[in-house]
Amino acid sequence: MIAEGIGLAVLAIWLGLIVGRDGFWMARERDDHDLPPFPANWPDVTAVVPARDEADVIARSIGSLIAQDYPGRFRILLADDSSSDGTGAIARSLGSERVEVLTGKPLPHGWTGKLWAMEQGIGRAGTEPEWLWLTDADIAHAPDTLRTLVARGEAKGLSLVSLMARLRCETWAERMLVPAFVFFFQMLYPFGRVNRPGSLGAAAGGCMLARRTALERAGGIAAIRGALIDDCSLGALLKRQGPVWLGLTDRSVSIRPYDDFASVAAMISRSAYAQLRYSPWVLAATLAGMLLVYGAPPLLALFGQGVTRWAGLIAWMAMALSFQPILRFYRRNPLWGLALPAIAAFYAGCTLLSAWQHTQGRGGMWKGRAQAGAES
Repeated sequence: MIAEGIGLAVLAIWLGLIVGRDGFWMARERDDHDLPPFPANWPDVTAVVPARDEADVIARSIGSLIAQDYPGRFRILLADDSSSDGTGAIARSLGSERVEVLTGKPLPHGWTGKLWAMEQGIGRAGTEPEWLWLTDADIAHAPDTLRTLVARGEAKGLSLVSLMARLRCETWAERMLVPAFVFFFQMLYPFGRVNRPGSLGAAAGGCMLARRTALERAGGIAAIRGALIDDCSLGALLKRQGPVWLGLTDRSVSIRPYDDFASVAAMISRSAYAQLRYSPWVLAATLAGMLLVYGAPPLLALFGQGVTRWAGLIAWMAMALSFQPILRFYRRNPLWGLALPAIAAFYAGCTLLSAWQHTQGRGGMWKGRAQAGAES
């Protein structure tokens, strides 16, 4: 009877997620859908790019910004966060009048490195631009990206437009784990709910177009200065100032490679425990919940009997089917849907690793800098 109850509960959970969580799994919110008309007048835009030791990707990233076919005034500020590999020099060598490289000041207490670099870049931008394009140093953009971002922001009166950049999906580790990263993000922050006025606020940090005046009213980057999950913190902050929009895109792509499982684990564990607010109780509940929601269906389907087996099998199939739209977006084999329980187990392990790193004083590790203390 206990196994049967677990099976029916898990089946109810998956049916509830599919039906009742704003269709998060359908991947409907995309920047090439429902494109608004272009504005009559193009506002000024300044791109702010925080960078720390990005010599291997910075030329392509900044080069894609230089190549934007934006009709209005557009400048690029690279905030160099104490790089030791010549990141700033590479950006200067591109020889564009649009690009200015700022040498970052020492990191103050209570700030994460990325947000401190962004703060300096935004300060340098001043009050001229209507929009601030906050984009990561490992993202490359199609030439029309900025035009479509501004058109959407202007047409809908948004305080923030954000794109979930298409992550690299080439190595075995990336093919197995990257689509699930986006799937889990959508489950936590359903894009349809984010885009609905008065509801959840979130963003994807690789590409965010923020209205400068809205950011100023919200207290600026200083209001979230210690946040490890800075994109969703910024999305929530700006949602209080006006509507935001978040969607998938092919226009902006991540060029940072994750060649093996260890590098993917490092990416996940950097902020996983911060998502749980550094609470061991929430960690325990999360791991138990993942075991129930992702682990129970295949175990019940393979080893259960009668109603228990059928409930587990249907829940497993519902899980696999809900994974299909994002697998199609990443052009991956649909059979990866059946492997979602194993993929979720990897993510659960990374979450546990994140908590352990935090206890060792290495939480939020990025480019040799442990940053979890800033948020704590």
